[in-house]
Amino acid sequence: MVASIAIVTITCLDVIYAVIKGSVLPKCKFPLYPLITALGAIIVLLTGVLPLSEAKTLLLSQSAVNPLKILVLFFSMSALSVYLDEAGFFNYVAVKMLRYVKRKQIYLFLLLYALVSVLTVFTSNDIVILTFTPFLCYFCKSAKISPLPYLFAEFVAANTFSMLLIIGNPTNIYLSLASEIGFIEYFKVMWLPSLLGGVAALSVMLLIFRRQLKEEIKPEEKKATLDMPRAVIGGICLALATVALAVSDFLPFEMWQIAFFFALLLFSSAITYKIFTGKKSGALNTFLRIPWSLLPFMLSMFILVEALNYNGVCAAAAKLLSGFDPIVTYGVLSTLFANLVNNIPMSVLFGSVLNVGSVGMAGAYATVIGSNLGAYLTPIGALAGIMWGQILKEQNVKFTFLQFCKKGVLIVVPTLAAALIGLFLSLSL
Repeated sequence: MVASIAIVTITCLDVIYAVIKGSVLPKCKFPLYPLITALGAIIVLLTGVLPLSEAKTLLLSQSAVNPLKILVLFFSMSALSVYLDEAGFFNYVAVKMLRYVKRKQIYLFLLLYALVSVLTVFTSNDIVILTFTPFLCYFCKSAKISPLPYLFAEFVAANTFSMLLIIGNPTNIYLSLASEIGFIEYFKVMWLPSLLGGVAALSVMLLIFRRQLKEEIKPEEKKATLDMPRAVIGGICLALATVALAVSDFLPFEMWQIAFFFALLLFSSAITYKIFTGKKSGALNTFLRIPWSLLPFMLSMFILVEALNYNGVCAAAAKLLSGFDPIVTYGVLSTLFANLVNNIPMSVLFGSVLNVGSVGMAGAYATVIGSNLGAYLTPIGALAGIMWGQILKEQNVKFTFLQFCKKGVLIVVPTLAAALIGLFLSLSL
């Protein structure tokens, strides 16, 4: 048990350090943190802390929480969202809506928050962060206004309303599958925590940024280009995938199979479009833009957490937490632990704790909330935060780790409280 805890702890601390420093491999600029987790996973396997036979069983199991199935589901949904961005959809919608802002920053702020919230529900927080952040930096620079209120509005909206559907965050996917929660069942419970959390977060941000939002702006007119045929292909595939996932409980297919099917349909449709029109399909760029660096990171974290589970750490944690209220305990602890080890490994760890414990669905839903809202507390609480910080560096937007934490604490406390109250009400109905 001690060896597994030591290896996982050292690996996670190194990951945190690498993320804060923005460490990358020279020349190719590949982020270093996935390689650190891969090294940690190799060490637990070579030292026998986790036998190879156990790792093989984990990766080849037929259960819904098989890591490979979860990764297929996540990357398939990512492909659908990225393809829409390649067609210019997100930028087109943003530019069109921002034309109604006039000179009031408060209108821009509210409009952006609503837009990101809606798009996140049907795509994912990571994709929205990747596509909207560069646009916001450009827009604010041209309008000569501070980008911070809008970057926070985008980030908070993306990581709040990602709770609403299972597909909004890979942590939702894992925890739901681990607890055998269906798509519709999940939505019935999580709509109220998402709504209350979203209102609370918006209210706090309006107070924090009230002075900056009083200044007038003159937004620069920008043309919005949209490849309509490709947008239609992407939109139809994403819509059909979402509907199919919503009724997956009644279909003879698992969610990963449904998502993978529509990803294949997307790429085949895009290639067919190129063959018949001779125009760019966007398929290659979409494939290259899928966040593949998460593959070694997530797989390695599955191995590391399985090492903890195999050595009895998860069982000990479940016993320790069994005497407390699951909503408060798992909601608060998952939020804090996400900022120690990142939200994906935290979700894998807590999923194992939940499986050996007896807290029921309340603990699983509370952990879902923490895995999403934990992103507010520090930039390393979620993969969305890591990517967000990297983009800001590329855009020369100065925003320190401490500045993020100061504002994050102010936002996360009332938002987490509101979401957990919403969860209590949902489960009580």
